[in-house]
Amino acid sequence: MDALSRRLLEYPKCEGAILSGIATRETLAGGPPSMDLTYVMPGARSAVVFTLPLDQSLIPGFLGKVDRRSFERNYETVNSIASGVAVKLSNFMTQKGHPAVPLAANDVYREDVPLGRFAMLPPLSLRYLAVAAGVGSFGLSGNVITDENGAGVILGAVVTSGELTPTVSPDEDENYCDGCRLCLATCASGLMDPEKKTTVTLGGRAFSYAARRNYMRCQYVCGGYTGLHPSGQWSTWSPGRFALPDDDQQLARVFLGSTERYRKRPEGPGGHYHSLMETKLYSTCANCQLVCVPDKEERKRRYKLLLEGGVVVQNADGSLDAVSPGEARRLLDAMDPETRALYEGDPQPSPELWELFTQAMGKG
Repeated sequence: MDALSRRLLEYPKCEGAILSGIATRETLAGGPPSMDLTYVMPGARSAVVFTLPLDQSLIPGFLGKVDRRSFERNYETVNSIASGVAVKLSNFMTQKGHPAVPLAANDVYREDVPLGRFAMLPPLSLRYLAVAAGVGSFGLSGNVITDENGAGVILGAVVTSGELTPTVSPDEDENYCDGCRLCLATCASGLMDPEKKTTVTLGGRAFSYAARRNYMRCQYVCGGYTGLHPSGQWSTWSPGRFALPDDDQQLARVFLGSTERYRKRPEGPGGHYHSLMETKLYSTCANCQLVCVPDKEERKRRYKLLLEGGVVVQNADGSLDAVSPGEARRLLDAMDPETRALYEGDPQPSPELWELFTQAMGKG
């Protein structure tokens, strides 16, 4: 490997990253449009990809619905650090004569697709870049998994016109994912298809993971609009309990309707501002990412914490409590109808919002 590539692999590790790798146009060849490096930089030839770890000690408390804020603070901090490291590395590369563009860890989306930014499609897929660079492998969920921290990592990357030496993806038989399906079991949205697989080819190598249904499902649940599992026995940290229809058009309707009700809920502790939302976004899910670790017994323990953590209800002051399903029902029934409608019912959108949505679907 050339000296420049070695230095660029070391740079993010000096800034707190634990893994780094290099993907090139050749090792990304055959991939989907989200692998086109030139989308973010004309003439781009390579990308440096890295991972930063989440604090594993905070994950059990989050899954068990004991402590939401500690994990949320860590999650947002690590995302900010990943974006910051990308900026610093791109500046370093550019000043060394290799023009580069940083990729944000989150909250930057393509405009030139149906629904525009609301489709939440990134300029480049950090997941695919990471797998092509050998930084991690695909788990069944489609999340990037690593030998030390499982899926509990945040990705960052820099795209450059420099000709760098690619790193090699690990063989699939080195992937610790054993198809335990706990990632699917922790998903209240049903995003991942339990039977079908998606296969992507990167540089002549095929990688597979569970096919994903309409991404609106994940946006609906991970966005905090709803969070009650279909069993009714546990939830995410969201107090919402709107239904998740199988039909995509009905899903779109209740999703849009829930956003109008979400805005009327009392503001809770923590949260952060997101470019696609008028009110704060709170960390309420990421279960499929957080349950996945190399130790199978630890996976089972985390899944049990989620199931036994109960369901979440919101108090008038915005705070959240995790209670038993029966207690949650009692508290909801004690609310006046207008307040209860913020969390359950049939959240159909206003005609104006539905018209804006259908117009946006025709663009791109």
